[in-house]
Amino acid sequence: MEDRFSRTELVLGTEGLARLAAAKVAVVGVGGVGGYVAEALSRSGIGALVLVDHDIISITNLNRQIIALDSTLGRPKVEVMAERVLQINPHCKVDIHQVYYGKDIHHELIPPDVDFVADAIDSVRSKADLIKESLHTQTAIISSLGMGNKLDPSRVEITDISKTHTCPLARAVRLELRKRGISQGVPVVFSTEPPVGKKQGRLPGSTSFVPPAAGLLMASWIVRKVSSP
Repeated sequence: MEDRFSRTELVLGTEGLARLAAAKVAVVGVGGVGGYVAEALSRSGIGALVLVDHDIISITNLNRQIIALDSTLGRPKVEVMAERVLQINPHCKVDIHQVYYGKDIHHELIPPDVDFVADAIDSVRSKADLIKESLHTQTAIISSLGMGNKLDPSRVEITDISKTHTCPLARAVRLELRKRGISQGVPVVFSTEPPVGKKQGRLPGSTSFVPPAAGLLMASWIVRKVSSP
């Protein structure tokens, strides 16, 4: 008898799907990248999600964020994402935190039973803190770097933080990590494409297709790692 994850089971196998159902993933930042991480994980059969984001949905999110609709404007991102996840998989356990991530509350947001962290936050220092705290607690993590001012989703890839280049955010994160004694050993999603159309003093531009590509790559990485023996 077929169910909502029958087609996924054909790819991952029964045991792989069971490992996903038993796993808990924290998605920190539920925007253009993180929203697609949560979406793909819920459609893959993940058992539990922790969603962390302080923000509400605004009109500028409509061009790229999966939770952004006219009907959801002004609502908390974590709340809308949780509703969407449960519409996809009512059996998924979802915890939400509408707060800024901070290292002082890391253990409240990322409890010991979290198996994987998906970092999709924008703040360089907070990103570095999240990476450091996750490594300290031996929690697997993958981090998203700059997806603004990009046009080519085929240039998005996964590599170690030490091998990143071209991306201004990657450079800033490497610097912050070095201050924390970390220079390698962190898988990241980044784009090899030079920034397009960026002007001094302006907010970064964005598209409907590059941030989702990064989010889906992150979700694929997590699914492959979690479902493997």
